[in-house]
Amino acid sequence: MTAIEYVSLEVTDPAAAEAFYGEAFGLGKMVDFRASQAPTTGFRGFTLSLVVSQPSTVDSLVGTALAAGATTLKPPKKSLWGYGAAVQAPDGTIWSVATSSKKDSGPATRQIDDIVLLLGVADVKASKQFYVDRGLAVKKSFGSKYVEFDTAGSPINLALYGRRAAAKNAGVAPEGTGSHRIVVGGDAGPFTDPDGFVWEAPPA
Repeated sequence: MTAIEYVSLEVTDPAAAEAFYGEAFGLGKMVDFRASQAPTTGFRGFTLSLVVSQPSTVDSLVGTALAAGATTLKPPKKSLWGYGAAVQAPDGTIWSVATSSKKDSGPATRQIDDIVLLLGVADVKASKQFYVDRGLAVKKSFGSKYVEFDTAGSPINLALYGRRAAAKNAGVAPEGTGSHRIVVGGDAGPFTDPDGFVWEAPPA
């Protein structure tokens, strides 16, 4: 079973990023930071999603993110699939916070059930095959539109979406150039995928 142990966000100020994420989401060691001045503009080709149990948890996490300095891309609202929002961190990373539930089932918490790394790719089928060839098993697949991999036991899940669809889902334009400013730490690495996303082997 291929696992993702962490993602590293490349930021201009790692100390400021660590402070923001501690206040906003409290993610601990699943997300870390490394200094980078690599040029990047527009949509960086990925989003990170926090999957939670109920709308009040979405509101709580979005509220602390905004208080810590995030900006709103999509305000919290109900949809056909549940309830969610999208925000952009000061370092530029786009985060969605979502639940499949439309009603609260208990008191508000800040528990995060899953973290999903969604890669916006040029060719979903080609990228799917690339990752299958590197040991990732497919959990769900909707043709050339969406793929979710089976990373059971991993703190972070992996999914593929078309780049334009991923950007639309996040509430931003799909155009972007330069570095993705993210490195994935997992036992399938090291490699660079067809869209330029870099994986590395976690330290022993």
